[in-house]
Amino acid sequence: MAQVEQNQDREATASQEERRSRAKAMARLGAALRRADEQPMLLLAAKIVREFLPGDSGYGDPLSTGGSQPSQVLGRRLSALTSERPSTLGELGLSALQVWDSLSGQGADEGEREKVILFTDLVDFSDWALRAGDTVAIDLLRELDAGIEPAIGRHHGKVVKRLGDGLMAAFDDPAEAVAAALEAEEAVARAKVEGYRPRLRAGIHLGHPRRVGDDYLGTDVNIAARVADAASGGDVLVSKPVYERLDRTKLKLKRRRFKAKGAPRDLAVYAVKRR
Repeated sequence: MAQVEQNQDREATASQEERRSRAKAMARLGAALRRADEQPMLLLAAKIVREFLPGDSGYGDPLSTGGSQPSQVLGRRLSALTSERPSTLGELGLSALQVWDSLSGQGADEGEREKVILFTDLVDFSDWALRAGDTVAIDLLRELDAGIEPAIGRHHGKVVKRLGDGLMAAFDDPAEAVAAALEAEEAVARAKVEGYRPRLRAGIHLGHPRRVGDDYLGTDVNIAARVADAASGGDVLVSKPVYERLDRTKLKLKRRRFKAKGAPRDLAVYAVKRR
């Protein structure tokens, strides 16, 4: 019996020593990996490699990871970790997400593809909302959105972001963008609340904006916004590049005087109505 107990004690001691040995080996391996992970040359190499991979080599900044896609959520977390401590493994993780975003069509592009940008807002909404109060104003926005967003969806557009009482949307086809804007304007014109009859104005421009994350940026986005700013209540204004792609047998187009800071001096702008 004593011999059995001695054997058990020896086995327990050996097992403990083996566990301690494994723990020390893992600790040494972990320390070696941490040292390698923080090696400046390896970190620099990982960053250089990203320049040659498909997609946005700057993936991980707030613009590129500002959306709700799983890759963007993970990208924000990885970026936060690498900002606290430089990490080769972190850079490799961001590289994988960069490629994934590119292959899935969700990531940044360099403006190679044409895109139609639509901006809308409500004329005199802010002054009315100040008098009417937040509750009534928000109820109206919800009611109007029920007419605006479906019009954009029916014409294969996507709402990029909301801007108070307006929005920015992107389309592939200029004619679809115009049709969506006209339908949205008609839906808004039917509403009336608290003595206020809302009027939508819209501006549309075709160009090559750069997509970063869920947003579009660049000169062509700014031009679309300036075109929208020039519109009056009930107006849908389009720039010359959009005008040239429209079927003028189905639409009435009339040139409008246009001059705006941040837009080309020679840009022609047209008001669009249904025939």
